[in-house]
Amino acid sequence: MLETNNLKPMALGCWLFEPSAWQGPSRTTLLRMMDRALELGIRHFDTASDYGRGESEKLLGEFLKGKRERVFLASKANPREVSAKSTLEHVNESLERLNTDVIDLYYIHWPRRGKDMRPVMEGLVKAKEAGKIRGIGVSNFSLTNMQEVSEVGKIDVHQLGYNFFWRLAEDEVIPYCQAKGIEVVTYSSIAQGILTGKFAQKLNLPASDQRNGIVFFQEDVWPYIYGATEELKGLAESINQPLVHLAIRWVIHQQGIHTAIVGAKNEAQMEMNAAALEADIPETIFEQMTEISNRVAKHIPKLSNMYDYNP
Repeated sequence: MLETNNLKPMALGCWLFEPSAWQGPSRTTLLRMMDRALELGIRHFDTASDYGRGESEKLLGEFLKGKRERVFLASKANPREVSAKSTLEHVNESLERLNTDVIDLYYIHWPRRGKDMRPVMEGLVKAKEAGKIRGIGVSNFSLTNMQEVSEVGKIDVHQLGYNFFWRLAEDEVIPYCQAKGIEVVTYSSIAQGILTGKFAQKLNLPASDQRNGIVFFQEDVWPYIYGATEELKGLAESINQPLVHLAIRWVIHQQGIHTAIVGAKNEAQMEMNAAALEADIPETIFEQMTEISNRVAKHIPKLSNMYDYNP
């Protein structure tokens, strides 16, 4: 297990860090937001070589100047060629973009359908032995995928999609991680922004918005998602807390979850998210939230992931 016990159970997700993403904020705004994250004690920063075609890593590398020792840095690669050589090349490219000599945690971003992923794990083992990375992670792996790569290297962390609406990892993957001492880090922790409560009953996403491909926004699923979100708003109001605080804390509260990744576009969003860690939320609220989650789960298709993405 990595030395992460001194970190808060929240990481900053850096998938937004490119000029065109989500009609993205400016570099200056993002750099200020990252400074604010550090001030608030959020030290775990998560990125990937594919985010913004490398722009996320580059911006984070700019931010890290003079701050590297204060940041727990995680990145990932999704190599098209399933080989140790290609994986090592990806690690080296990430190191260059991030302007650092070592990455604290490096993931295999996605398994490849029908491919043996052990050569990719072999590449990460070699990178660790060379001192280029400190920990090895997998992301979006099934139980079978994890067992396969574990034959050639130790998994330290599994990053997976998990939130109030998406809990399929509870069946096999999270119990396996618990049994093997693998830390679980969640992404999409506030369900693509749904659990900020900002979406109207009638969706009006731009045609180019990537969220159109996510299961929650499907025409036959959205009414149940929206209804559950409205119920959660009532719970949040009853204890005078923002909905997003309940959403973040519910994830962290679940058995086997170590860290929730949450994104932010600006300082105000960062402050709101970080404040969730200090919010006073009674156990009875978590219990009521789980009851609502259990009800809506019956209407969520059982796909391999919430994007139905299987490279």
